Amino acid sequence: MAIGRTPLTRSHPLRWFNRVCLGHLLAACLLAAPDASSPTFTRDVAPILYDHCTKCHHANDIAPMPLLSYKEARPWAAAIKQAVVTRKMPPWQADPRYGHFSNDQRLTATQIETIRKWVDEGAPEGDPGNLPAQPVYTEGWKVGKPDAVIRIPADFKVKPGDPDQYVYLRSPTNFDEDRWISAVELRPGNRRIVHHAHVYVYVPKQKGPTADSSQSSKIQSFIKKDGLTHINPVLPVVDDGCNSPDGGNIPGGQPQENNILGSYLPGKEADVFPEGYARKIPKGAVLEFQIHYNSAAVSKEELDRTSVGLIFSKEPPKQALRRIDIPNFLFQIPAGDANHKVTSCYTFNRDVELMSYTAHMHLRGKDMKFEALHPNGNRETLAFVPNYDFNWQTEYKLAEPVSIERGTKIIITAHFDNSANNRYNPDPLKTIRWGEPSYEEMMDGWLEFILPSGNEPVKRASR
Repeated sequence: MAIGRTPLTRSHPLRWFNRVCLGHLLAACLLAAPDASSPTFTRDVAPILYDHCTKCHHANDIAPMPLLSYKEARPWAAAIKQAVVTRKMPPWQADPRYGHFSNDQRLTATQIETIRKWVDEGAPEGDPGNLPAQPVYTEGWKVGKPDAVIRIPADFKVKPGDPDQYVYLRSPTNFDEDRWISAVELRPGNRRIVHHAHVYVYVPKQKGPTADSSQSSKIQSFIKKDGLTHINPVLPVVDDGCNSPDGGNIPGGQPQENNILGSYLPGKEADVFPEGYARKIPKGAVLEFQIHYNSAAVSKEELDRTSVGLIFSKEPPKQALRRIDIPNFLFQIPAGDANHKVTSCYTFNRDVELMSYTAHMHLRGKDMKFEALHPNGNRETLAFVPNYDFNWQTEYKLAEPVSIERGTKIIITAHFDNSANNRYNPDPLKTIRWGEPSYEEMMDGWLEFILPSGNEPVKRASR
């Protein structure tokens, strides 16, 4: 043994302990400190969350937890990984093979892999200096300070156990001139009881009857019960509306451009119209609110005072935005049917340019496809929602308008799951027809469109 060297044995506990502990400490540091290729929250994950998630996942918004900081996100790391790997989040139900949309929030494969790897490697925070500036979300109006705010006339009460209610409430605008609107935010006063809402522009008639004969006929096609509207059960059953002369509408009825101003739906953003486009509120118009109240989440009496915020256009628009709904009112879904098909159709009698698509069904809704059958016989898929979710009724806003020539038939095909395998199904033993309450069904495709500018013939958009 060399002089001055002391063997490392348990007879010299201090030196042995120091050497072993140092080895363990170095190993632990190597495991804990990610190398340059390992994703960290501050450098890699936070930018993804800020771009795609935190507009909902911040304090006092619709998401259940905020994800702005590492402290907020770290407890949810495993859940975040599961949600993005399965593409449950960010919510986006449209099939990527059809259409190009400006509000597409899907993550790329690279972004998904970054989050997966971050979680699998322990979800490290990283250097706080790498954290980008957090987006700022102010409480209140998301469209900015409105130029006008119009509320429903009075507080509306909902008590525990109350049945679903659709209410129609009118409030004057008191505008002394026509107004063009570039953004609309319909804001529930109480999200616990407001399931969804629409606001329409109503211009009171100065003279004449309140409803023409066709409107009276339409009213007779429906019945009121418990404050809700249902299809009249004596009407025929028409599942394949496209082979019906009325396209699935009530007998003698046809889809009409409607006077909707804006909507609040689960998961839907405020209505911010593309630059150069707007909706018009005429002088002296009244706003009619249609609000669906639901008591499922309340344990005591709740009050609501829904309002709408309006941003005025700074200059007259190039185009007025228009909307048409293409519903089937006459379908019937048999009890237990797991894949019931329903169609509705509408043929445009002029050239148009489509701006967006929205699928609307209730809890049995399964999928919906939008197609165009062109005059030359070509049948084209415009959009497909293969996994419809009643809780995320997204408006799919086209990145560029899609030109549709006169004589094109729009075909909307939906499937419904009325079986016990549908966990959201209120009653798989019940045959279902059209009705306002969520426990009944609707089948409706909404299209926003504009008219082509100028007198040039419409050219087919490349797809």
